Amino acid sequence: MQFLDRINELKEILNKASEAYYVHDKPIMEDFEYDRLMSELIKLETEFPEYKTIDSPTNRIGGEVLSKFEKVTHDVKMASLADAFNYDELKDFDSRVKAVAPNATYLCELKIDGLSVSLKYENGFLVQAATRGNGLIGENITHNVKTIKSVPLKIKENLTTEVRGEIFMPRKNFIQLNLEREQNEEELFANCRNAAAGSVRQLDSSIAAKRNLDVFLYYYLNPFVTTQEESLIKMKNLGFKVNQLYRHCNTIEDVISYIEEMGQKRPDLPYDIDGIVIKVNEIKLHDQIGETVKYPKWAIAYKFPPEEVKTKLLDIIYQVGRSGVITPVAIFKPVFVQGSMISKATLHNEDYIVSKDIHINDTVIIRKAGDVIPEVVRPVIEDRTSDCIPFKMIDVCPCCKEKIVRRNDEADYYCINPNCEEKLINKLIHFASKPAYNIDSLGDKVVEELYKKGYIKTISDIFKLKDHYAELILLPGFGEKSIDHLLDAIEESKKNNLDQLIFGLGIRHCGGKISKLLCSKFKTIDGLMNATYEDIISIGDVGDAIALEFVAYMSNPINQELINELKALGLNMNYEFGEIKENYFTNKKCVLTGTLQAMGRTEAKKLIEGFGGVLSESVSKKTDILILGENPGSKYDKAKQLGIYIMNEEEFLAKIKE
Repeated sequence: MQFLDRINELKEILNKASEAYYVHDKPIMEDFEYDRLMSELIKLETEFPEYKTIDSPTNRIGGEVLSKFEKVTHDVKMASLADAFNYDELKDFDSRVKAVAPNATYLCELKIDGLSVSLKYENGFLVQAATRGNGLIGENITHNVKTIKSVPLKIKENLTTEVRGEIFMPRKNFIQLNLEREQNEEELFANCRNAAAGSVRQLDSSIAAKRNLDVFLYYYLNPFVTTQEESLIKMKNLGFKVNQLYRHCNTIEDVISYIEEMGQKRPDLPYDIDGIVIKVNEIKLHDQIGETVKYPKWAIAYKFPPEEVKTKLLDIIYQVGRSGVITPVAIFKPVFVQGSMISKATLHNEDYIVSKDIHINDTVIIRKAGDVIPEVVRPVIEDRTSDCIPFKMIDVCPCCKEKIVRRNDEADYYCINPNCEEKLINKLIHFASKPAYNIDSLGDKVVEELYKKGYIKTISDIFKLKDHYAELILLPGFGEKSIDHLLDAIEESKKNNLDQLIFGLGIRHCGGKISKLLCSKFKTIDGLMNATYEDIISIGDVGDAIALEFVAYMSNPINQELINELKALGLNMNYEFGEIKENYFTNKKCVLTGTLQAMGRTEAKKLIEGFGGVLSESVSKKTDILILGENPGSKYDKAKQLGIYIMNEEEFLAKIKE
């Protein structure tokens, strides 16, 4: 029994040390001593596996590997919150609350930018962790959550209960992770939330264990607590990590004051927040205030406006697109903005730069448009120094050095050299990309390498790669397996629908939506090649510029030769969408904003279009429905302003099944 006593002693010491360090941020033990004791415990548990328990700190090391994630049905729906983007909307929320519950007060908490999680405990032990999913059904991520050191494997009372919170990745850990991925030539994570979500969805828990995730708990499913503040205090006493920067506010003016204060502190926090959550503090009032189909009426999330930061503009470089358009790109001193390190942003065109009076070496204001795309807002004129260089547009292509031209009715300059290498590579990259012909394994770097090695110079060359099999498997970094996979993917892609081919050809003004409209009208490649300007302009949503460009492309003998060659190579030349089944979405124009938990954007698009609807990229007066996912962007604001019907994911899933 002496070994069991020592195992129990080590567990108690290490669990106390972990709680002190990861929950209370007050270390009580040196790292060296912690590692020494952990090694001793691992050795004892290996020798006496019958004594290892589910609350052992060795479970945090990871190593469990799943084949897939199991689905979990939540006992109580994990609801999302309505958003407010300005103080007037907060005051409207306050008026609605006070009309029903005049004595209500508010509990304000930081809105952590991470991934929602539910933790279930039985008799004090962690038994299940699940993602929010669509609010009703999530995924079991217990094997990964056990590796998060701030999540207690055993709480301080033998309770059977559930708590909810947000898993996140601290900024310093995010930066370190991306540095490691960059060194390993792996794709970088876009931001802390993206990194956290990717980590908890690893099938191998040892990978999640290395990511140093953290958690804050904010919701306690306990019928005996009377206020939200009491819930937070109770969770803290049980050993959960609770964010201490919450505040009890008596009035909406107090709430706004808190938001202003936290907005100032936001850049200095060690984790990302994207707003403030405001809840009616008195839990007994929640049922009285009620909820809508989508959201509780007793809570709201105030979203911060885009964060703006200063940095130095080091240079302006130029990129050549597949159409030959020359795009100026700002290169600036790397700066951390809303969860990610950014070092460049498009400057669009000459007029944009001149209108903003941007100089090289200026101090500039950077932000993320829609919380996603980096943009240069303006230069800080008062900080301009004598070494700042006024902008001057180049007059030759940065790739082929041929003269560039600006068309009379456009702001862009173009390289018109048909043999410009960068243009040709980008055309091939576009063709193979997921939104276009979607050839698996033929990514940007592979396209560029195969182009420079001379294997693909035109789109038709992609489908002749199999003729070079013996040479391809000898290329560094490829090998037999990867080439087999690539050639299989190319062969499989020949079955793609005609609209994917038309979009992939890169015809000017002819995006995915227009390609689908044209193909649904003319059905075959021959029908498209024979279509006149008048035929095309008669289609709704197809304008003059599109019709002119499309007819010009199809009339060009070089393009006709390419299409005939692709025909001979066996590519599908028909539009085969199948019979449209009428549904709620038939003839409706929809826009999706945010992230759907149940499916990706591509799948949602196929479903809507399968019912005869259209999924557009932008909100306008013609939009019928805005489908609202998690973390919506500016489209949500515009839809509210225009009075467009807003549908949450739960309702969307119900409607597609009708």
